[in-house]
Amino acid sequence: MKQPWIHNAKTDWWFILSPPFLVLLIIFLFQKQIQGLENHYSFYTWLFLIVFVDVAHVYSTLFKTYFVKGEIQKRRLLYIGIPVISWGLGIILFQFGSLVFWSVLALVAVFHFIRQQYGFMRIYARFEPNNWSKKVDEVAIYAATVYPMLYWFKTPRAFTWFVNNEFDWLQNLPDYKSFITIVYFSILAAWVGKTIFEALKFQNLNIPKTALIIGTYLSWYFGIVYFNNDLLFTFLNVVSHGVPYIALIYIREIRQKENHQLNWMLAFKSASGIFLFIGIILCFAFLEEFLWETLVWNEHFTLDFTVSETLVQFLVPLLVVPQLTHYLLDGFIWRKPKKVS
Repeated sequence: MKQPWIHNAKTDWWFILSPPFLVLLIIFLFQKQIQGLENHYSFYTWLFLIVFVDVAHVYSTLFKTYFVKGEIQKRRLLYIGIPVISWGLGIILFQFGSLVFWSVLALVAVFHFIRQQYGFMRIYARFEPNNWSKKVDEVAIYAATVYPMLYWFKTPRAFTWFVNNEFDWLQNLPDYKSFITIVYFSILAAWVGKTIFEALKFQNLNIPKTALIIGTYLSWYFGIVYFNNDLLFTFLNVVSHGVPYIALIYIREIRQKENHQLNWMLAFKSASGIFLFIGIILCFAFLEEFLWETLVWNEHFTLDFTVSETLVQFLVPLLVVPQLTHYLLDGFIWRKPKKVS
C-alpha cells in the first residue's frame, strides 16, 4: 500500500514517529547517567526540556495562526476571543485558589496531549475507509493515553504536571485500577490482533500509523506507569509531544506551502530557514520562562523583585494565556474545512 507519510518516510520517522522510541532507548541504556544529570545539572535539563521543547512548541502555533497573512482577518473572533477568554477564565479560576487554577489547567493540558496523539493517528489513517478497523485504532489510541492518566489519579507519583497535589482531589474516586488495567490490556491485545490479522490477510501495513500507536503506548505507559521518576516522565512526555508538533507545523505550514502562500514567511523555507524558525520559537519560549522565573517561580534564576499577592492573581493567568490559547486553538485550527455542496 502507499504509505500516508506527512512529508516523507525519513522526515516523518526522525521528527514525528521516532521520539518515543529513541527516548526510551536512551533511558534504558543511560538511566543512571540521566539521573545524574538531574541531580547535578537540573538547570540545563529544565532549559532544554521545558523551555526549548515544551514551551517552544506552544509558540510554533504562531506559524499556523497569527503569523499567517490574512488569517486573523478571516477568523478575527477566534484569534482575538480565545486569548481574552483564556485570561478571563484564568482570573476566575484563580479566585478559587491557585491549586484549583493549576488543577483545571493540568486537566486541559492532559486533554490536549491526548487529542494530539489522536490527531496524528487520524492524519496517518486519512486514506483508510471509516470502518470497524479505524474504530479499533481510535479506541486503542485513547486507551494508550487515558489509562496511564487514570492510573496516575489513583497512584501517588513522584512527578507533577504543573504543581504538587494537582490531582489529589481525584483520590476520593472509587478504586478502579484493577478494572481499567484489564480493559487496557484487552484493548491492546485486540488492537495487536487486528493489526496482525490485517497485515497477513491483506498483505499491507500502515507503517506510520502503526508506529505512532505503538510509540504512544510506550511513551505514556513507561513515562507514567512503569517509571516513577520526574525527569524520566518529563523526558518522555515533553519530547514525544513537543518535537512532533514542531515538525508538523514546519512541514505543513512552511515546507509544503507554495511560495506565493508564504508571503513574508518565505525566508523560512530556505535551507537555513529552519534555523530561523527554531530560533524564533526559542526566543519566545525563553522570554516567557524568564517572566515566569523572575515574577512567579524564582527557582532557576531570580531578580530582586517582589510581586504583590493582589497582582499575582492577574499576572499568573496572564502568563498562562499563550499556553491556554495554544490548547484551545488546537481544537479549531486542525479541523478540515467543511465542503460546500
